[in-house]
Amino acid sequence: MGLGFQVTFDAHDPARLAEFWAVALEYELQPPPPGFESWEQFGRQIGLPEDRWDAFSAVMDPEGEGPRIFFQRVPEGKTVKNRVHLDVNVSQRGLALDKTAERRQIIAEHVERLKALGAAYVREVDEPNGYCIVLQDPEGNEFCVQ
Repeated sequence: MGLGFQVTFDAHDPARLAEFWAVALEYELQPPPPGFESWEQFGRQIGLPEDRWDAFSAVMDPEGEGPRIFFQRVPEGKTVKNRVHLDVNVSQRGLALDKTAERRQIIAEHVERLKALGAAYVREVDEPNGYCIVLQDPEGNEFCVQ
């Protein structure tokens, strides 16, 4: 078995991106550690300065199988195209490969949900080796919905 990993996003607003990606991936926001009712309570307990309480957020696969996605506040903005991006595979749940119309409908519905949360449409990719819609999350990170 390979090593576990998490994916880390630099962000201006970690909480907003975490909420967006929780919907995009059908993940859930990571709850505070056991024994703490909130992340603020945890931050206070470990001596984290109050201005850093909103500097981090994370989402997790509710089944515990996918990687944790971590969002950390950074001062600089995004300036170039992503060198790595996520592919969100919404159309591969139990559909045969020949169900093109159904797959595209599932993709379109998920894209509309994400646009309502602040995603921006970039382009549609329709090639012999696959179909997807490229979007940007609320902070401009590109990803594909397929």
